[in-house]
Amino acid sequence: MSISISNLTKKYGEQTVLNDINFEIGEGEVVGFLGPNGAGKTTTMKILSGALAYSSGSAKICGMEVNENQLETAGLVGYLPEQNPLYPDMYVKEYLLFVADTYKLGKNKVQRVNELIEKVGLQSEFQKKIGQLSKGYRQRVGLAQALIPNPKVLILDEPTTGLDPNQLEEIRNLIREIGKDKTVLLSTHIMQEIKAICNRVIIINKGDIVADYADLSKIRAFDENSFHLEVEFAKPVESGELEKLENIIEVKAITNIHFTLVASTDIRSEIFDFAVKTKNKLFTIKTVERSMEDVFRELTK
Repeated sequence: MSISISNLTKKYGEQTVLNDINFEIGEGEVVGFLGPNGAGKTTTMKILSGALAYSSGSAKICGMEVNENQLETAGLVGYLPEQNPLYPDMYVKEYLLFVADTYKLGKNKVQRVNELIEKVGLQSEFQKKIGQLSKGYRQRVGLAQALIPNPKVLILDEPTTGLDPNQLEEIRNLIREIGKDKTVLLSTHIMQEIKAICNRVIIINKGDIVADYADLSKIRAFDENSFHLEVEFAKPVESGELEKLENIIEVKAITNIHFTLVASTDIRSEIFDFAVKTKNKLFTIKTVERSMEDVFRELTK
């Protein structure tokens, strides 16, 4: 496994930030690490990068325990923090060569830096100072520095925060391309980001892993074919009776007369037939547009 976390716990005094979490990520996976602010995403990523010690449990990169093999695992991990730590007074190429020196690339450093300037699309900007670049290009510089050691694992902490729509699409395309030959763990609180880039999502909330979906279609917000209804009857209805309807996926009771339904197809006619058969009346039946954020709130409430 490229990343293996077992019973990982991190505490600051009496506060538990990570609560005995477990997950594994195989070679070549592009995994979204989803959760609200303060959920534990950044803490987990800092631990995997070797920047933060953990209280108990295990965190391994390519089979090596991070706490015990920091130098070895540092060479296997490329890490882009949320706050991209660049030197604004350095020129782009100068900075990347400086980073290459820290990895002791020697005579290969110029070739490696030139390759990455082309790979991340900095050809027109590499002679500028970093402080003169737009946010999108600064993120490209950050990605280039994370890729300099040719890591097996790339860890990106909210890499698209603050980008405009054009920059957002460019960085997403770049991450997709990088993910073809590396294991990528990408943190975000934006569900659209997951759909655009990832083939798996791990959801964390308040220090606990609350969901792990290898198949994104299992999250109904990602299933564009699911059908959502809100219905209200005149008289009470048992949820179990609605669950017997054909093509029903989920029934959620708001009250004993008010329900939200998820189905695999449009079942409005079946709902009308149900009301007639049970000698009930429908006060409300309407389709509901559900966003990814709706499901995010459900999973992390």
